[in-house]
Amino acid sequence: MSLAPRLDLRQSQSLVMTPQLQQAIKLLALSNLELETFVAEEMERNPLLEAAPDPDAPPAPEPVDALPPRDGPATADELLTQGEAAGEAALDVDLSVETFHHDSPSDGMGMDGALGLNGATAGGEAPDLDLLADYGESLADHLLAQAGLVVAGADMFIAAHLIDQIDECGYLTVPLLDIANRLGVALARVEAVLAIIQTFDPTGVGARNLAECLALQAKEADRYDPCMAKLIDNLDLLARGELGRLKRLCNVDDEDMADMIRELRGYDPKPGCRYGGEPPQPVVPDIYVARRGRGWAIEMNAATLPKLLVNRGYYAEVAGGGDKNGKAWLSDMLASANWLVKALDQRQRTILKVATEIVKQQEAFFLHGVAHLKPMTLRQVAEAIEMHESTVSRVTSNKYLSCERGLYELKYFFTSAIAAADGGDAVSAEAVKAAIKALIAGEGSQILSDDTLVDLLKEKGFDIARRTVAKYREALGIGSSVQRRRAKALGG
Repeated sequence: MSLAPRLDLRQSQSLVMTPQLQQAIKLLALSNLELETFVAEEMERNPLLEAAPDPDAPPAPEPVDALPPRDGPATADELLTQGEAAGEAALDVDLSVETFHHDSPSDGMGMDGALGLNGATAGGEAPDLDLLADYGESLADHLLAQAGLVVAGADMFIAAHLIDQIDECGYLTVPLLDIANRLGVALARVEAVLAIIQTFDPTGVGARNLAECLALQAKEADRYDPCMAKLIDNLDLLARGELGRLKRLCNVDDEDMADMIRELRGYDPKPGCRYGGEPPQPVVPDIYVARRGRGWAIEMNAATLPKLLVNRGYYAEVAGGGDKNGKAWLSDMLASANWLVKALDQRQRTILKVATEIVKQQEAFFLHGVAHLKPMTLRQVAEAIEMHESTVSRVTSNKYLSCERGLYELKYFFTSAIAAADGGDAVSAEAVKAAIKALIAGEGSQILSDDTLVDLLKEKGFDIARRTVAKYREALGIGSSVQRRRAKALGG
């Protein structure tokens, strides 16, 4: 065997993903709102990209010709003529397009409520509900404002530090001894300041545990008698439903115990949650689906779709001069802009294609509800539209569909199959969950065990094991039969 160096010529094939192809794949997985951020960054980077003008925007007012200069003051007739013209212009209003025609969300009602089919209002933009929301002051600001009225000096410094250690639910999360050592003050002084804070609004704030929080609220309501104190000290027994033992500890009868439990349920276990907090993040649909005659109308939410144009006039103007490097950079920017516009159009077509196939295969759901949701996989949709399964997976991630039955993530329509008891067509796991939820909601005084649910589901045509029933029940946030029976006993 020769070990001498030599040159070999080999031919091979390999799949290489260009940066543009990688970015196109990335665009598929972005939601419309995430796409807006991406496009905004591209517009800052690329001077040839610009936002397309809104076709629904009112035209800019035409400039008014200036009056010729006069040597002297205007006559009375000229002033009257100008005034009449100004008055007529102010009254010349098209009532069908002005803003006061759409003075409520119900005006111009479309398929998606206040929005049109494409998610835009008559002005082309959806109303920004975040501007109408007022989330108020935070819990810390609310407590500091009250502390400033009753404490001062060093105690105010201690109070501010204690308030800073209170979480969003209103509980003090740090031991008092640690705070006293950190501030270099006596523990008794910190306890005294905390006692003042615990008198602030909302009642129960500054508590160190649930029992103390409920005790503070019971004292405020003048219901903290020895019996209530004993009940609050034994909340673990109440959680386990050991009412007989609680009645003996509290020395009360059934009526008094029920009244005390009813009183406890009226208290707020998280008093701090009433103040401040992060504003809710609304879910904006990417696709709208509505019934139109015998078919379905499927459209993208144009209100959140970025609209881009390539400014070729600016390119022609700049490309005429400059050095070789500048022209090469400008050519790269033009190619990048052209590719991005095409990629956005292709992304929209792909999403619509996948959404159309989902509606086609799940038409029974859109017509009759979740009980008719069919089992469906990514492979089934990919084969139907002749695309790769990974492409369908990217399209359905972080995308939401709005229809008359509500707002659903596209992933919701892909569920596993459950065998039918009669050997017929398999059913969707979501349909089984809906059936379990309906059976438990209508159980009444007769609490249904998981075994009973299995028998009832088989009567409905669902061949399902007991452990699967338990898994679906827990996924729905529904307790076991023992927990539901205990909750019903506590509810009286």
